[in-house]
Amino acid sequence: MKTRQIMDADEMHRALVRVGQEIVEKHGGAEGLALVGIERRGPSLASRLAVAIEAREGVAVSVSALDVTPYRDDRAGAIDPDAAAVIADPSLRPFDPGRTTVVLVDDVLFTGRTIRAALDALMDHGRPAAVRLAVLIDRGHRELPIRADHVGKNVPTARGQHIEIRFVEDGASEDEVLLIESEGRSAG
Repeated sequence: MKTRQIMDADEMHRALVRVGQEIVEKHGGAEGLALVGIERRGPSLASRLAVAIEAREGVAVSVSALDVTPYRDDRAGAIDPDAAAVIADPSLRPFDPGRTTVVLVDDVLFTGRTIRAALDALMDHGRPAAVRLAVLIDRGHRELPIRADHVGKNVPTARGQHIEIRFVEDGASEDEVLLIESEGRSAG
């Protein structure tokens, strides 16, 4: 496998500070914002964004996590689309429907399927005033008409490549973003 570092810890931090500033500027302040990290790497990024926003604005922003696995249409364990029951996610903090702007936070935007599932899951908990999307990496290859409002870095990739984000809190020796290409896969 060929591996290349495309962001180190300092670059990740600078990108998240910039994204945090963009979120606040677009919203017109930090009041009424909620950051919702999409499991698995999104909650760590949402927490880091909240720290950056609080350092700049002096306002603590609500941070929670959202597991979208039951809402995926491309994985085992997805819910029946005809099921009427809301799947309660205890890690999602309540927000004031109609008054809160929710910023979904994810690590990598690829096909858009995870974001579609997150929107479905979020709407089952109430409709926010607005929903925005912040991602650390946008690698292209969309299958759905979904676009991030705030992007840390655009990284054009080939289908045979993969983006891996490592965090020290998950056991990595340092924060970093890697571009990985399998030897046996075509980059085109």
